[in-house]
Amino acid sequence: MMEHRLSCGFVIARQTEAGWVTLLLRAFHHWDFPKGIRESGEDAMQAAVREVQEETGIDDLSFDWGDRFFETGPYSKGKIARYYLGRSEQADVVMGISPETGEPEHHEWRWMSFDEAYDRGSPRVRQIVQWARQNIGA
Repeated sequence: MMEHRLSCGFVIARQTEAGWVTLLLRAFHHWDFPKGIRESGEDAMQAAVREVQEETGIDDLSFDWGDRFFETGPYSKGKIARYYLGRSEQADVVMGISPETGEPEHHEWRWMSFDEAYDRGSPRVRQIVQWARQNIGA
């Protein structure tokens, strides 16, 4: 039986004059929310917060919706992704540099409406968008 690795991240929501937006990151042609593999000794929430800070520079997450999460089924060689829902007022994003490559892990970032996030996302990401939208009422 394959052992699953847990990747932890956040759907970050920010309220603007135009309504709720969320942050997606693009690696090659795949758009996804900030996330990464949980390190030894971390719980899933700690890993998710760390990954958001490393990948986006966002450090003002608030947990308006508590600690509820959405977990995907296995994908990409047995990974499972767990996403929490957080709110941020921080609009500026600074993509972190991978210590392995010395380059950013992502090619682009964008705040977008939940409709646009749904349209750009893979079927796996679309499930997360729907869950987040229901929880925040966007």
